[in-house]
Amino acid sequence: MTTAAEYSLSPEVAGDFGAESVLDTTKHPPVVSRLHYEFEGWDGDDIVATFPVTIVTDALAKAILEHGLTGAKFDDVIVTKDPQFEMFFPTEAAALPNWRWLRPVGRPHAADFWQKENGELVVSDRALRLLRQFHLNHAEIEEA
Repeated sequence: MTTAAEYSLSPEVAGDFGAESVLDTTKHPPVVSRLHYEFEGWDGDDIVATFPVTIVTDALAKAILEHGLTGAKFDDVIVTKDPQFEMFFPTEAAALPNWRWLRPVGRPHAADFWQKENGELVVSDRALRLLRQFHLNHAEIEEA
């Protein structure tokens, strides 16, 4: 029996947790109950991260839902821009789209999106094909 290909996906890290994030750091990976993502830069990808969370553009979230991919739940994310990002890269800062928090809730090896115990995001071949229709130029992708 052939198993479907799965990929570890490490998106561009374009920022970090903002002051309004709520994390339980007594666990590893930390458990995030409220996400505030502060952009420190952005190279244009539709999926970015800071360990152990991932956010995607509204357009990508909509496509994931429309294509019926499994294991992806979406929540709100507070997005802000670091003042230095706005000062030194005003065009990129102004071009930031709206974002959604991608919460991988799928069962390992059974869903299109799931997360390993170490916080690593794993996607199916089907999910990766969709992601590649968007900007995914700065993500590291390895066969899982």
